[in-house]
Amino acid sequence: MSASNRAALITKLYTALKKHYKPTPPQPARPLLEHILYASLLQDSSAELADEGMAKCEQDFFDWNEVRVTTISELSQVLSRLPDPTKAATRLKSNLQSVFEEFYTFDLDHLKKENLGKAVAKFEKMPGMTPFVLSYTIQHGLGGHSIPVDYSAMVILMVTDIASQSEAAAGKVPGLERAIPKSKGIEFSDLLHQAAVALNNNAKDKKSRALVDDVAKGSSKRLDEWHTSKKAAKQRVADRKAKAAEDDELEQDAEEVKPADKKSAETAAKAKKADNKSAAEEASTSKSKKSASKKALPTKAAEIAAERTETKKKAAGKDSKKKSAKASASGSDAEKPATKKSASRKLSKRKPR
Repeated sequence: MSASNRAALITKLYTALKKHYKPTPPQPARPLLEHILYASLLQDSSAELADEGMAKCEQDFFDWNEVRVTTISELSQVLSRLPDPTKAATRLKSNLQSVFEEFYTFDLDHLKKENLGKAVAKFEKMPGMTPFVLSYTIQHGLGGHSIPVDYSAMVILMVTDIASQSEAAAGKVPGLERAIPKSKGIEFSDLLHQAAVALNNNAKDKKSRALVDDVAKGSSKRLDEWHTSKKAAKQRVADRKAKAAEDDELEQDAEEVKPADKKSAETAAKAKKADNKSAAEEASTSKSKKSASKKALPTKAAEIAAERTETKKKAAGKDSKKKSAKASASGSDAEKPATKKSASRKLSKRKPR
């Protein structure tokens, strides 16, 4: 979009804001620190609720240092009337902590006398310093020209084609401070914030929808389409988260099952090993039995052979005895005739002459 068309739409928006809304009473004079804290509560919230939140913090806590050291949950309970108490409490506590770490004091009024650029550079370094809080602090606390635009206001600028989606995502609208002079900056910011918060709280708010249609025809229709796409995007994100959670649960279940499978596998392996061992033992036993039987056969044969040789020996012994008996018998017989002869010889010698 060209700068002239953007400036024309911004001027048209300012005219429509003055037509539909009235300026709120001006804010009281505050120390510079309290402008930072008030802006932290005012972001995406009405001025009435931001005033109530500031009053509760001042009543319930001894000083801002006690707010700094308190917990987010406790601070959220104090700011429970705000649209998003947790975010508001986080911004408030974070800015207090950043100021304390940067300056070691909560008295920042000396920065009003210094160069605006140096003070802005110091505030930009703070983690909790959002573009809205910084612009509000510059506008109300330091006297500079900067128009605070929060998320709610950016929706109006986007549906009226003053800001593109990329510019809305970056949180900066080029040419806004040039189109709105410094003398009208606080009023324009106040009116825009009223319309933005009303539309953020209720997308069907008639006054704010009429406002955007006055700036650019068909803006309310584009607003509905944007809300529809936003809901679809949220649903997609929710589905992805649910799927991721389901995948994580399945992975955990798988990890829990794996040890059981491992144990069963180990048990099966042990059983298989035992079976193999018993089979090996059986095989070795059978082999030993076979070898024993093989060894036993020769011993039996040897025994039989020994018995046979012993029988033969006995038989041979008997034969030798028989032979010796016969031999002795024959010897005796041979001796007998010799004796007869000798006897006859004697007898013959004894014959008378």
